[in-house]
Amino acid sequence: MVYTVAIDGPSGSGKSTIASKLAARLGLVHIDTGAMYRAVTVYALENNIDPKNEEAVSASLKDIDITQTPDGRTFLNGKDVSKDIRTTLASSNVSYVSIYKDVRAFLVELQRKMAKSISVVMDGRDIGTVVLPEANVKIYQVASVEKRAERRYKENQEKGIPCTYEDCLENLKKRDYIDSHREVSPLRPADDAIILDTSDLSIDEVVDECEKIIRNKVNI
Repeated sequence: MVYTVAIDGPSGSGKSTIASKLAARLGLVHIDTGAMYRAVTVYALENNIDPKNEEAVSASLKDIDITQTPDGRTFLNGKDVSKDIRTTLASSNVSYVSIYKDVRAFLVELQRKMAKSISVVMDGRDIGTVVLPEANVKIYQVASVEKRAERRYKENQEKGIPCTYEDCLENLKKRDYIDSHREVSPLRPADDAIILDTSDLSIDEVVDECEKIIRNKVNI
């Protein structure tokens, strides 16, 4: 049986980590859409394109190829950029890039192609509302901004990405505002999404809760 799981929520809510573990547990393919927007941002930064210049960023899309591997790595034009997309610089600029209509259209088309014939768990900010509105299961993860900053800081430390807790907190606050106020696909839960507050749950507890939700919705 082919089915789709959409996991949405604000930055730092643990969507990618949970989606990856769910995919491994249930035999699904994990698609990290946030990493794709970050890859476009990295391309702009590496090619001296101002991320705030919508016309220039949109014009660069023809030169961009993004792929993801089953083990969670993201490749930009054949180069592994899994660490590059998580830097503070990329995090500080991705919200500008992600509001552009042409960028969203480019990546949404790619994401839909990926989910066309295989069972996937896809995480992002508009999966249940825009990318996969007919998803079999829609989960919207939330957590306090302080808890999300704490998680993001710890994650970056483990990956050797330089940052401070204060940087993470400020970046998440800025991203929350931009993502929820943008004109194109603003951050919001789908009407039929199940809201899951992960503030006081461990990673394994969140995965367990998500699995229960999925098994309730899909006969697997």
